[in-house]
Amino acid sequence: MKVARLYLRVSTEEQDLTRQADIENSTRAAGYYVAGVYREKASGARIDRPELLRMIADLQPGEVVVAEKIDRLSRRPLAEAEQLVNSIRAKGAKLAVPGLVDLSEIAAAADGVGKIVLESVQALLLKLALQMARDDYETRRERQRQGVQLAKAAGKYVGRVPETATHQRIVALRDAGQTIRRTAELTGCSESQVKRIWAIHLANSQPAVDAADVPPS
Repeated sequence: MKVARLYLRVSTEEQDLTRQADIENSTRAAGYYVAGVYREKASGARIDRPELLRMIADLQPGEVVVAEKIDRLSRRPLAEAEQLVNSIRAKGAKLAVPGLVDLSEIAAAADGVGKIVLESVQALLLKLALQMARDDYETRRERQRQGVQLAKAAGKYVGRVPETATHQRIVALRDAGQTIRRTAELTGCSESQVKRIWAIHLANSQPAVDAADVPPS
């Protein structure tokens, strides 16, 4: 039986995971048993994504990791992105990502020079895909930086709009008694981000002190 685990990631609360959910249907249609679907809203440049780490921990030998694109898995610098892929392979699993040619089965059946060549080509194709994902991320950041500079010069920059929905979820979970760690897991945020948002919420929730209520010194 072919077994797959699906990793579905978007970068912000404004994006929707519904489009990527179509991958689940197509994976099953291809004859795979879906052992797990891991969904989260977080940047691919982050290394502390709870669902990604949970998926890697759950992987079993022979399973396949399915993602929409290689940049859904990582937008980290090449060396770090390769470490991520290696951690998947170390569990005996492999990737199934559109646009990434998988030569592993052909290479396994080959021997001698042919095997070496196929394995080298596979490694090169993976490096190219990971580097392109990183280059795209850096290009987007540079364009954003330039856009901010132009907006500031024109007096139209109003700062970053907070992800209100994420903030509300964090506050609701913490109010419900969830720990910092569990809240981070459920919202796809880092623990430091949860702490920061919760601290802001507590500070804003403190009642204002009326001057008349302050005892004379």
